[in-house]
Amino acid sequence: MARDSKRRSVSCQCFFLLTANCCWLLTSMQRTEAQEHAHSIRLEGDIILGGLFPVHARGDRGVPCGELKKEKGIHRLEAMLFAIDQINKDPELLPNVTLGARILDTCSRDTYALEQSLTFVQALIEKDASDVRCANGDPPIFAKPDKIVGVIGAAASSVSIMVANILRLFKIPQISYASTAPELSDNTRYDFFSRVVPPDSYQAQAMLDIVTAMGWNYVSTLASEGNYGESGVEAFVQISRETGGVCIAQSLKIPREPKPGEFDKIILRLLETSNARAVIMFANEDDIRRILDAAKRNNQTGHFLWVGSDSWGSKISPVVQQERVAEGAVTILPKRASVDAFDRYFRSRSLSNNRRNVWFAEFWEENFVCKLGSHGKRPGSPKKCTGLEKVGRDSSYEQEGKVQFVMDAVYAMAHALHRMHRDLCSGVPGLCPRMSNIDGKELLSYIRAVNFNGSAGTPVIFNENGDAPGRYDIFQYQISNGSMAEYKVIGHWTDQLHLNVDAMRWGSGDQVLPASVCSLPCRPGERKKVVKGVPCCWHCERCEGYHFQASEFSCDLCPYEQRPDQNRTGCQAIPIIKLEWHSPWAIVPVFISMLGIVATTFVIVTFVRYNDTPIVRASGREMSYVLLTGIFLCYAITFLMIAAPDVGICSLRRIFLGLGMCFSYAALLTKTNRIHRIFEQGKKSVTAPRFISPASQLAITFSLISVQLLGVFVWFAVDPPHTVIDFGEQRTQDPENARGVLKCDISDLSLICSLGYSILLMVTCTVYAIKTREFPKPSTRPNPLDLLCTQPASFG
Repeated sequence: MARDSKRRSVSCQCFFLLTANCCWLLTSMQRTEAQEHAHSIRLEGDIILGGLFPVHARGDRGVPCGELKKEKGIHRLEAMLFAIDQINKDPELLPNVTLGARILDTCSRDTYALEQSLTFVQALIEKDASDVRCANGDPPIFAKPDKIVGVIGAAASSVSIMVANILRLFKIPQISYASTAPELSDNTRYDFFSRVVPPDSYQAQAMLDIVTAMGWNYVSTLASEGNYGESGVEAFVQISRETGGVCIAQSLKIPREPKPGEFDKIILRLLETSNARAVIMFANEDDIRRILDAAKRNNQTGHFLWVGSDSWGSKISPVVQQERVAEGAVTILPKRASVDAFDRYFRSRSLSNNRRNVWFAEFWEENFVCKLGSHGKRPGSPKKCTGLEKVGRDSSYEQEGKVQFVMDAVYAMAHALHRMHRDLCSGVPGLCPRMSNIDGKELLSYIRAVNFNGSAGTPVIFNENGDAPGRYDIFQYQISNGSMAEYKVIGHWTDQLHLNVDAMRWGSGDQVLPASVCSLPCRPGERKKVVKGVPCCWHCERCEGYHFQASEFSCDLCPYEQRPDQNRTGCQAIPIIKLEWHSPWAIVPVFISMLGIVATTFVIVTFVRYNDTPIVRASGREMSYVLLTGIFLCYAITFLMIAAPDVGICSLRRIFLGLGMCFSYAALLTKTNRIHRIFEQGKKSVTAPRFISPASQLAITFSLISVQLLGVFVWFAVDPPHTVIDFGEQRTQDPENARGVLKCDISDLSLICSLGYSILLMVTCTVYAIKTREFPKPSTRPNPLDLLCTQPASFG
């Protein structure tokens, strides 16, 4: 906000000074040009275009301009001159209309470029000469300045922003060939600005898509201080927040004037978040070179995964002598192609045929490392220039990457002027009166409507904000054959990413994709516990107990009849078990039951064999058979209890569970009750009690047994028998050991009720046994034993 306010303030001040006949500012500016950098290129023409190029680098403190920039300055400048030549030769484009130019040097400094750009608006400032007289009293004669209808440039975004604030005041359209700051897309503030390169918002989206495709979710950003770097990183951070999935570990800034050791400090700060190996760079090539050098000094070769913006692109200068530390770097560059016609043009340039370029002599000295006479710019050079040197033969030459865009910018202005001429002049050769004073706002509408194939064959169009569409090539810096380093095209981006991951190489040709993540992925069965405020960092917690991994961030409890699977990513049924015949818990009872059954059967057979003997008859054979039947059933119920539960088995269990004991205790109770009644009757009289005959005893016994059977049938009616799986009985703390037990659905209350009657019989029997534990003393009355003995089979 502070920068925006400052720019608006500068714009308003300039507007005030300019509209107030600021002769002093113009005089001061012209004097500064004459003293410090008086050169500019001027080509005559019917329509004059302005040009802003960084012919020189930024100077040291107090000096506006530094060393010559051969590629970014001279190549681009010559591209504009070449494009104008081609347009003026073209009979179809602007016929009978000649384009001219006024080209200035920005010296890669925004404030200096602002002063230079005032040259473009001089013709629009009315000069009041009423108070000015020459020495002889005559009024002054002012040289008529060129009227600039449009400006090509500038290169740096910071320079374009500063210049755009002035040009929009005078409605002069501007087309940049290299400024990519997203800020310039604001059509409310930079309404007269257009560009043939895509803005960094597209570039930021492309870089985010690359990071996402690599699986990197934890990255750092590094920006050179200024509009380009800061706006680029800001766009990347904004898009990553909106999209999600990528977190910013650190956002560092490289100062405009870095202090000694500044780059080493940046490397050490990046290492504070060592997991964020990927570094997103929006930095100028000088800062890139120094960052790589600092990483090399700190022995971090191979650690960082550099992702460079178009300022790195496929340039050689940032990676010279530090190829190893730059190996694997992924860079992005607006899709472009080399213009062969320009190569032929530039190689043919010499000191004799290129006098219009006032900086070409300085380029000649710099390019061929020689000196031109005593006034040359390289006084220390031992070699003298002959003037016969040839570009590309006596020096290395490679077309600068933005040459195509410079030509496209010039052609875009020419096509807009051509359509404007066609509409306003109706085919009249040359400039008609309606185009003698071109309206900038009207020209802007024609610029935004152009649509043609540019110098590389790609369409040149603008959207409503003056931005070109996003088309990028993606490179990776690879070292092959042990020492040969080069940029390899690994994909492209046009609205969406097309990346050939198989073509990528990492340290020493390794194809394994390196990681740049805050936390490693959790293993199956573990949930993410996200660190507060950093969604890409988490701790992994295992789902414990009967919980499974329901989602990436949560564990849920399995249904009661299930347990987690081996990976704890889902649930599976708990195994069902039952008492098996081979189990020790079954073998021992079965063995004892078998012995009991054999013994009981032996006794029954013996009783049957000797059924009519006195001793069997005296034992009360009827009750003995009933008692032996009960004992047999008690042993036999063991097999029903071990058998696999089903409706039939559960029904038999209910019937026979208490029936055996009921048989036994009913018989014993009947016997003890008979004895007790005989003894009690013997105390009173000699007559025998009723119901002591064997038939009566059997009737009483089966009456008692029928009560048990009646209760069982009522139980059948109230709660029909069925099986149930009991998961609680063996629901261990470790789910691996959990089992479900298949059993008959017999509740504890039902079991108690079923056995309770037998217990009642047993208690009653015990009471009678206690009462008859002693025989009565002898008396004059008949002995009750006689009654027992007089009844056949009366006692056992």
